[in-house]
Amino acid sequence: MNIRQLGNTDLQVSELCMGTMQFGWTADQDTSFEVLNAAYQAGINFIDTADIYSRWVDGNPGGVSEQIIGEWIKKFKIPREKIVLATKVRGLISDDPADQGLSRGHIIKSIDSSLKRLKTDYIDLYQAHWPDDGVPIEETLGAFNQLIKQGKVRAIGCSNYPAWRLMQSLWTADANHTARYDSLQPHYNLVHRSEFESELAAVCSEYQIGVIPYSPLAGGFLTGKYRKGEPIPANSRGENSTRLQAYFTDRNWTLLDKMEEIGKENGGFSISQVALAWQLANPIITSPIIGPKNLSQLEDNIGAVKLQLPPGNLELLNQLSE
Repeated sequence: MNIRQLGNTDLQVSELCMGTMQFGWTADQDTSFEVLNAAYQAGINFIDTADIYSRWVDGNPGGVSEQIIGEWIKKFKIPREKIVLATKVRGLISDDPADQGLSRGHIIKSIDSSLKRLKTDYIDLYQAHWPDDGVPIEETLGAFNQLIKQGKVRAIGCSNYPAWRLMQSLWTADANHTARYDSLQPHYNLVHRSEFESELAAVCSEYQIGVIPYSPLAGGFLTGKYRKGEPIPANSRGENSTRLQAYFTDRNWTLLDKMEEIGKENGGFSISQVALAWQLANPIITSPIIGPKNLSQLEDNIGAVKLQLPPGNLELLNQLSE
């Protein structure tokens, strides 16, 4: 597993990031421990979570993913300095509708709760989960800057920010001499390209912002689980996800068929491994966020690092998914 520098920070992260939204949702604690242990042994040192994971699940109050990670660190005596912990703030974390956002008060309160659940005294990468129209960016960056000065946070990043907001944050940080967002977590994959590539990619390249895409497998579509003319698998995400079903187009079915061919041509790689290898070949991408819910999915995801797609394959994938 190769190690890469995250943007302009001193954080050294694995080329795949372990996403943990599934912990406490589709993966129980014991399964989550198995996945974390296997990922760590395979060289993955970068773990991404959020304080709200997974509040939308019945019986899940939020913060469960962070709690599982904290218990894993404690139970298996994982050296804290050997892992890069990333979490996020913005969402509703209690029954109080006001208990959300990117205000100074909410950020200061949320970091302490996350630190407690994660059983650590610092977060390597603290991220704004999505923008907050009701709070000036100066206030948000000022709060993050305070946490860095206090030693509770090493670097900050953002997720789901459009290009104009990312630029606004960079200008504001420069003008006020505060920490800036040094990473971006965008929604990006072979069937969802324009949101990142149209403007954000150029900003990240110009200002050396690390890019850690989420949903690199398009919610499972880029695994080959769903195929043209075949029933949607029972109990799969595709049964009720209109976003995922929007990928069910003739163009994307053709893309899947070609990805399957490319995987076979290069030594028997899976469709999902081809999807991840396509991102890993892009120098602007630091570390795609995978979200395996079991060991089998993890092993498949990790196998992508062994696939170096030839230029012709990359060009064809770009053309088919443009």
